[in-house]
Amino acid sequence: MSVRHLDSLFRPKSLAIIGASQNPKSIGGTIMRNVLRGSFAGPIMPVNPKYTAVAGVLTYPDVASLPVTPDLAVICTPPATIPDLVEQLGRRGTRATILVTAGLTAAKHRDGRSVQEAMLDAARPYVMRLLGPNCVGLMVPGLGLNATFSHADASLPGSIAFVSQSGGFCTATLDWAKARGIGFSHFVSLGNCADIDFGDVLDYLGSAPETKAILLYMESIGANEARKFMSAARAAARNKPVIAIKAGRNPEGARAAASHTEALAGADNVYDAALRRAGILRVNDLDELFDAVETLARSRPLRGERLAILTNGGGPGVIATDALIAGGGQLARLTDETIAKLNALLPGTWSHGNPVDMIGDSGAHEYIEALRVLDADPDVDAVLVMNAPSAIALPEDTARGIIDTICKCEVPILTSWLGGEAAGRARRVFSDAEIPTYDTPEQAVRAFMHMMRYRRNLEILTQVPPSAPTDFTAEPEIARGVIDMALAEGRELLTEPEAKRVLAAYGIPVVETRVAGTPKEAARLAAEIGFPVAIKILSPEITHKSDVGGVVLGLDTAEEVESAAIAMHARAHKHCPEATLTGFTVQAMANRPTAHELIIGMTTDSIFGPVILFGRGGTAVEIIGDRAVALPPLNMSLARHLVSRTQVFKLLKGYRDRPPADLDAILLTLIQVSQLIVDRPEVLELDINPLFADDRGVLALDARIRVGRATVSGHKRLAIRPYPRDLEEMVTLQSGREVLLRPIRPEDQPAHEEFVSRITPEDLAFRFLGVTRDVPPSEIARLVQIDYDREMAFIATVTDEWGLSETLAVVRTMTNPDNTVADFAVMVRSDLKRTGLGTILTKKMINYCKSRGTNVVVGQSLTTNTALLSLMAKLGFQVRPIEGTDRSEVRMRLN
Repeated sequence: MSVRHLDSLFRPKSLAIIGASQNPKSIGGTIMRNVLRGSFAGPIMPVNPKYTAVAGVLTYPDVASLPVTPDLAVICTPPATIPDLVEQLGRRGTRATILVTAGLTAAKHRDGRSVQEAMLDAARPYVMRLLGPNCVGLMVPGLGLNATFSHADASLPGSIAFVSQSGGFCTATLDWAKARGIGFSHFVSLGNCADIDFGDVLDYLGSAPETKAILLYMESIGANEARKFMSAARAAARNKPVIAIKAGRNPEGARAAASHTEALAGADNVYDAALRRAGILRVNDLDELFDAVETLARSRPLRGERLAILTNGGGPGVIATDALIAGGGQLARLTDETIAKLNALLPGTWSHGNPVDMIGDSGAHEYIEALRVLDADPDVDAVLVMNAPSAIALPEDTARGIIDTICKCEVPILTSWLGGEAAGRARRVFSDAEIPTYDTPEQAVRAFMHMMRYRRNLEILTQVPPSAPTDFTAEPEIARGVIDMALAEGRELLTEPEAKRVLAAYGIPVVETRVAGTPKEAARLAAEIGFPVAIKILSPEITHKSDVGGVVLGLDTAEEVESAAIAMHARAHKHCPEATLTGFTVQAMANRPTAHELIIGMTTDSIFGPVILFGRGGTAVEIIGDRAVALPPLNMSLARHLVSRTQVFKLLKGYRDRPPADLDAILLTLIQVSQLIVDRPEVLELDINPLFADDRGVLALDARIRVGRATVSGHKRLAIRPYPRDLEEMVTLQSGREVLLRPIRPEDQPAHEEFVSRITPEDLAFRFLGVTRDVPPSEIARLVQIDYDREMAFIATVTDEWGLSETLAVVRTMTNPDNTVADFAVMVRSDLKRTGLGTILTKKMINYCKSRGTNVVVGQSLTTNTALLSLMAKLGFQVRPIEGTDRSEVRMRLN
């Protein structure tokens, strides 16, 4: 449901407190007291049949008696009363309710349903939004609203929104923030999320101008909420920093897993991958949470990841450097020009490198001049300025003296004034000037690492992926046939040869594998393949063959093969007497002496659906534990991010006499697995282990796939909607030219930049409603990086004589989270007007929006753009001038 009626929750004009009480120790009494302590300007109406007044405020016996309809109601009555109260409020016209009462799932309604089910059914006809149950409530300090039963007040307005599932964490955070003078724009306790959840609140706060940053405390996301959460989080993170604490990093007890991937992925790693893909920065505790928001909200964005350290003491510089390197950061290498400039400015005893130690008696002048030099160095992306107390240059004076210079710097500046009372005054000077400041070098470096991780997360949202090294053509029907046959036979595990056929159907190189029923047949097949060979036990019940002695390598003769097969059969039967031993697989030994053993896998998470894993493979894969996970779909950039988060990535670059592995081939394999997951919803788990990778490419030596009957289509089980290939179509223009209409992709950025460059200034002014301007690459990146679940952009494209894609026209819509209204725009290249492209694309978009159930498509145009307005009217849009402006609105009701 998302943002519908959330204005009634976050910007109410009137308030009813149902269950308000005179008892100061009751929840109803505490909420009433907190509301009255605030400066909420609207009517406050307590409801309780026991009283004529609560805290001196006229009290009403029931909802029907209220003199006005409350925008927002707070219910703090026993569970059994809640469904009827929700029904009464809905009938009155209330559109948002806070439910602080707990136990609604366990409590039974009079008709046998749970109270929570009855409550939701009562709210549904009125589209009433419910916050909770089992929540602390809501604060909006800018409205003077404190509708919580918290002991601490949050009356100080601010620009930070805090959203938490835990009531206890809410009250602790309020206490912590109050002691530090931190204010909030919104303070939201979600409770059990019967209706309003993280996705809804992120959608609202992501576009709230009074909120500059969003903090989350998360415990879990509902199984049906993953896609909404990912869409809302990605949209919010593009607008402002979103920072989260996710509880439960180390759950007690790991259940036995059938696949390496399932064992390695882990629920917390999946949350980590989801938050990273959404552009959210994850932190560990409250201190780090508020440090991170101070850093990101007050700093310029990083342009790179190289840090310079400026200090008046060698020790703090060393500590900061150690913390930086230990955290995976990079110390900037100063240019020769920078060193020369610093030599001219500083005493001869300065450190002559980074960290820049100016010596202890340096004052504001030395800091200012050195800071200007570092800011001008093209190899410096941020500067950490530190100060140790000195009697010659007082910390507070130095801090005041450099503020103007810091504010004028092009790169982000972090500060750390070390010490107690005197340094504390200096830190307050920086804080008042909204300059990030930290007590210790380690905290300052941690802040820089937050900036670095946040930058990488945003890159995932906006980076243009390079083209794949080759276009692979999948044969999904071959894969489907193999999977369907296994399911028809009642099997969920494919045999190794079957799994390899599925991989080969998606272009993944596999070692040829033959199946033998007996040891003698294995020996015969080995002779046909050519020695040396490897043989493995074949059994639907034996997943990890090495664990039962079911793999023998490097066999050079038929006799060795037959003898090894007989012994292998005996070992497997001894270890797994219940297993069905159907034979052996025989394959040539892969002679790749410099190859790395990798693992690429996939498992199905209960919340986020399919998850892809990459890491170091082999028999010790779980012991080594070098892996990273990501959510599909993947492209080359996302695949590279995944690979780069592992230790084996460093080895893949080559070392000593070992040449670099073909990284593009590895990335392509990840994309091919991603496409397999999208196409075949029956695939539940997958292991390619080992995947050999060297300078010659990749080769899958072993594979395991578990399948099951599909309950949803491939794309619907993913947390992020993949590229909708089914929406591609070829059309023929009036001129006879064939054009491909398809959804836009991130890879289209170069072609889209060329497309925009060929739009005349007049047409750009029409598109941007009178503003003639250049469209920067960053904005074009946003136009091609769309969330297919909420946005759509169809382009008309052809392939030019050099085989490159050329964009001719584009139509796009951005649908609100409720799917009620889609904002619409269309643009045709200036030299291609009157070719029918605008009509064809607009009709395609109308049909697409109809199929999604969107209610209305609406757009705006300059009134002087008569050609466009005439086309819209011809296609069935209502066209009307917008009073008092030079614009007209076009609108079409679809559903």
